[in-house]
Amino acid sequence: MITPVKMEDSRLWILDQSLLPGQEHYIELRTKEEIWAAIKKLQVRGAPAIGVAAAYGLYRAVRDLESANFQDFARDFHWAKEYIATARPTAVNLFWALERMEERLYQLREQADAETPWEEQRAFIKEGLFQEADAIRREDEQSCLAMGEHGLSLLKKGMGILTHCNAGTLATAKYGTCLAPIYLGQERGYQFRVYADETRPLLQGARLTAWELSREGVDVTLICDNMASTVMKQGLIDAVVVGCDRMAANGDGANKIGTSGVAILAKEYGIPFYMFAPTSTIDLDTASGEEIVIEERDGDEIRSLWYKRPMAPEGIKTYNPAFDVTDHEYITAVVTEKGIVRPPYQDSLRELIHGI
Repeated sequence: MITPVKMEDSRLWILDQSLLPGQEHYIELRTKEEIWAAIKKLQVRGAPAIGVAAAYGLYRAVRDLESANFQDFARDFHWAKEYIATARPTAVNLFWALERMEERLYQLREQADAETPWEEQRAFIKEGLFQEADAIRREDEQSCLAMGEHGLSLLKKGMGILTHCNAGTLATAKYGTCLAPIYLGQERGYQFRVYADETRPLLQGARLTAWELSREGVDVTLICDNMASTVMKQGLIDAVVVGCDRMAANGDGANKIGTSGVAILAKEYGIPFYMFAPTSTIDLDTASGEEIVIEERDGDEIRSLWYKRPMAPEGIKTYNPAFDVTDHEYITAVVTEKGIVRPPYQDSLRELIHGI
């Protein structure tokens, strides 16, 4: 199975997803600037994969520091953390992973033997930071596998399933979120028929979802975004599965632009709409989707990026938000690694996270 982010001999590599499906090429990231650019340019993307890349990237950014004392090391660490955090404003996993790494830094400081020379303490801290980043990756693999099992319990053999954007193994450490049950179903003979929206403006359904599913032998059909209503009306869709970049406390969920429209159509046609959200993407400090910051991207992505010649008049105004928010009322159930939650989400999500 594809590995989008990996550490080999203390070197950080990512599969450059901006080149897919035409070229499968790994690039090495060495500096905080390269890590920032890779996240910003969507060379690595998908909420969980961004978190893994950010954790490894922060370790890589400080691995070679020769700071004279802990205060200097912590200062440089914090600067790198804050810089990487500015790459993408919507995906909460980015901030979650960076905060977890900083918390681990101060835990390691307390655990280090204060009687040993600083150079030995520094080596101990660096190794601990690597282990923490690696734990984030391993936990995500297990999280995705668990979401796959929970998600599969909602689906039946032979179903037609619509998905939007890419929440597969390319978007995570392994397996994917909403595509995890598709992969498990493929292994177990469920014979799903998957319909993948192309997903404007970055075509991540066409370039990534269609590529990775077909690579694994899944029956996948690519459709344009504006065909979702037609395939639903024709009875080809039995369920919709999508990922989530940030979920508010009331169950509103941000995902790639166009997701909310799919959810509204699904409700109109009586089709269950399942949003897959690792608990690391559930932000109980954000009351509703109205508070989620939506990233806006360069208009050239819809004006000229995918064409030999620009397909819009020169100088035309553009509006290019990368995400939209699906209101909780359109979400049939939220699938997490801890289980499946249903409305009222204001209560069920808090109970899931805090057990109260």
